[in-house]
Amino acid sequence: MKIGLIAGSGQFPIIFSKKAKSKGFSIYAVSFLNETDPNLKNYVDAIEWLHLGQLKRLIKFFHRHGVDQAVMMGAIRKTRIFRDVKPDLKAMAVAFELKHTLDDGLLSAFANVMEQEGIKIKESTFLLPELLAQKGCWTKRKPARSEKADIELGWNLAKEIGRLDIGQCIVVGGGSVLAVEAIEGTDATIRRGGKLGNGTAVVVKVCKPNQDVRFDIPAVGSQTIKTMHESQARALAIEAGKAVVFDRQEMITLADQYNISIVALHKAG
Repeated sequence: MKIGLIAGSGQFPIIFSKKAKSKGFSIYAVSFLNETDPNLKNYVDAIEWLHLGQLKRLIKFFHRHGVDQAVMMGAIRKTRIFRDVKPDLKAMAVAFELKHTLDDGLLSAFANVMEQEGIKIKESTFLLPELLAQKGCWTKRKPARSEKADIELGWNLAKEIGRLDIGQCIVVGGGSVLAVEAIEGTDATIRRGGKLGNGTAVVVKVCKPNQDVRFDIPAVGSQTIKTMHESQARALAIEAGKAVVFDRQEMITLADQYNISIVALHKAG
């Protein structure tokens, strides 16, 4: 069995590769310069290093190795679309058809091109369902009443910004919106909101209402808790069954140490 891996930054591509290897897959990875962890090469059968935008080379690599299914995982800093990109003619043709470069439209267009080339894009968690968030309060401290109210407000607003394909994370404090995630990413959003919250900030990160679960599902990990602590944020709410969780036990240990509450909720809408 062969599987292609389109790998961004972070630990997700390596975690996936280890699991895929244990399941008998041969792994053919496309990685991006200045993004993907160089250590990924130790966990795959072949690896191709590309600049963002080299779509034709990516497809040729998979065809050369007989890959007809692939996963997309790991972060790509969206700020890089304004620099350090070398689009080939195929990538430019895809971009020309887009009205904007919002996440869902861009990724869906890319996935469609891949499938037209005979490469099916699978859900990033199809081998790793255990990484999906389990419902409940994970920490010793439960959210205070005021934090629950901010979580409720943040949840509803985060769903709306997700519906507009702006971001997945929002920071709320004292009934006020402190920060909304845009192109800068979750950690930067937490830092910005935490600074304004002055010890009251609550972080909410949810799946977009029409999320394509093949890619870009929300992810949190121990770094999220470290950033919250540095920013004096007090509680984290994520969506049960729809968020990828890395280092879950380390997250809980750190959160208990810093007196941060973590809850995974399941709500309609």
